[in-house]
Amino acid sequence: MTTDTPATTHAVEWLTAEQQVHWRAFRGGSARLFAALEHELERDTGLSTHEYEVLVRLSETPDRTLRMAQLADNLAHSRSRLTHTIRRMEEQGLVERLPCIEDARGVNCTMTEKGWQVLVAAAPSHVQSVRDHLVDILTPEQFAALGDAMETVRLHLTGGACHVE
Repeated sequence: MTTDTPATTHAVEWLTAEQQVHWRAFRGGSARLFAALEHELERDTGLSTHEYEVLVRLSETPDRTLRMAQLADNLAHSRSRLTHTIRRMEEQGLVERLPCIEDARGVNCTMTEKGWQVLVAAAPSHVQSVRDHLVDILTPEQFAALGDAMETVRLHLTGGACHVE
């Protein structure tokens, strides 16, 4: 058996020891944070974090409606993943899919009144979990720096500040 080598080789600037410490802290901390938030949200409300985020994004629009493609982009979900989530949520009566009047090729996702009631009931518990596990354990400066850093990453990965969401 032979050892395969990459077809292209280029110099990689390895992480310094300090960068490695911060990278691993980020990976471990964020994995544990999101696992705790997911667990507590499901335990307290029966919603997954994906379902909760769909309801949040829909609640932020005037008519609680977004095109499926725009919703997928806003959530950073694949279209197929979102379609699966929306199907489950439709079965629960939280959302409904309707044809887009402006563009027959498009499909809109609309939050139902039941979806709104579920979100209103779930939000306090979820916000408390976010406070307990992140906001209230960091200084305001640390939390602001975290937000600034993640916005820089988001802009980098979405094509910059001019990217339309």
